[in-house]
Amino acid sequence: MAGGGFVAQDGGRIYAGRVTAFVVVTCLVAATGGLIFGYDIGISGGVTGMPAFLQKFFPATYKKSHDNHENAYCKYDNHLLTLFTSSLYLAALVASFFASVITRIFGRKISMCSGGLVFLVGALLNGFATNIAMLIVGRLLLGVGVGFANQSVPVYLSEMAPAKIRGALNIGFQMAITIGILVANLVNYGSAKIEGGWGWRISLGLAAVPAIIMTVGSLFLPDTPNSILERGHSEKSKKMLRKIRGTDDVEDEFQDLVDATEAAKRVEHPWKNILEPRYRPQLVMCTLIPFFQQVTGINVIMFYAPVLFMTLGFGQKASLMSAVITGTVNVVATIVSIYSVDKVGRRALFLEGGVQMILCQIGVGTVIGVKFGVSGEAVLSSGEADFVLFLICAYVAAFAWSWGPLGWLVPSEICPLEIRSAGQAINVSVNMLFTFIIAQVFLSLLCHTKFGLFYLFAGFVLIMTIFIYFFLPETKNVPIEEMNRVWKAHWFWGKYIPDDAVIGGPAKNNYSA
Repeated sequence: MAGGGFVAQDGGRIYAGRVTAFVVVTCLVAATGGLIFGYDIGISGGVTGMPAFLQKFFPATYKKSHDNHENAYCKYDNHLLTLFTSSLYLAALVASFFASVITRIFGRKISMCSGGLVFLVGALLNGFATNIAMLIVGRLLLGVGVGFANQSVPVYLSEMAPAKIRGALNIGFQMAITIGILVANLVNYGSAKIEGGWGWRISLGLAAVPAIIMTVGSLFLPDTPNSILERGHSEKSKKMLRKIRGTDDVEDEFQDLVDATEAAKRVEHPWKNILEPRYRPQLVMCTLIPFFQQVTGINVIMFYAPVLFMTLGFGQKASLMSAVITGTVNVVATIVSIYSVDKVGRRALFLEGGVQMILCQIGVGTVIGVKFGVSGEAVLSSGEADFVLFLICAYVAAFAWSWGPLGWLVPSEICPLEIRSAGQAINVSVNMLFTFIIAQVFLSLLCHTKFGLFYLFAGFVLIMTIFIYFFLPETKNVPIEEMNRVWKAHWFWGKYIPDDAVIGGPAKNNYSA
């Protein structure tokens, strides 16, 4: 080959270059965009369990939570209370479509900076809130920030990273999310001890810190070669590619970027084109993966862990500490994913995580069902509570090294440039839509389905694990602009991919499921 790389045995290209400190640092800074999402996920459940917060904004729920005659499953069933949590994700859904346009036209870093600034304003509104209206408006602004960050950061990471470590660097986003969750849990645990009952203001207001980190960090980031080329700056794009690959020998990779960009420019309507048969696998994956990620029930744990633990009879301090424990497990298990995703591959992690989650959910549902029945009139013993906490931690660990990071990684790496912004917008919007739905209806579902809710989530995990087994090919170590080779080789998706969509000739079966 005339420079820039060589052809591997499977027919795919391995480009020249090395893993540079510049690209690693750049990706780590960009990944901090996940902090705002994670902090918000972790903070809302703890705040809604604080008595002073409930007394001020949701007095009816506060009264019901202290009513010994109320069914334990239903003590926190209040749609206005859940709207406090869920409204953010409805705003993120809408914002993701606007973020898609900004990400494509102005670049990934502008989208990150915009999201951080809006999130900062929302955090300040929440911290100084004096009524429900201020709370909800603040949450909506937080949602706009999350929508922009979730749209731009995974795409940025996938485009900057070399193929051989793309999984690990992209999972940096999920790592930042888990760190944000853990920090939020620790903040809640500390602020709940503040005398005078104003600790919830500290919890909500400190969301400004990750917003500032993301906003300032984005100002120092370079744009990706893909984005620079997409906006017509060929030489600048090649210069950036040389810098992030640490070599001048980038001709082949750059030519592939040029070919992909030219193809993208011929696509006038990415939203229309993603509906074409040749993009069917990307459309299905960008829709079903985020859907399945949410119906695992993970956000039941992440949003409402303190409320759930209090429902099961834990005291307020014990419930907040239990949330800290699950948050710690979440971080550690995500580190496992970073080290394994580019070695064992995406499929193996998806499948193992699915099986482990199914077993844990069935276990939690069974323990709660045997102990509480449908009346909810029971308190877990110390040993039973520890066992439930263990099962929930095992469940969180399985999610954290599988569906958590891979739910963002896979959709961001499988879309060709001409539909990448549209594909990521679909991924984010579907994720946010079902995050909103789950957050809004969980406490009502818990009230009406009791312990059966955990069996419902286990059923969804079983379906999605079967789906991955049959329909998701392995994508590790595949250059992002050669991803069509994977789909062409797949037993089901191959019929949708025309031969001229595959760079370098016919695909081999090495990539098939």
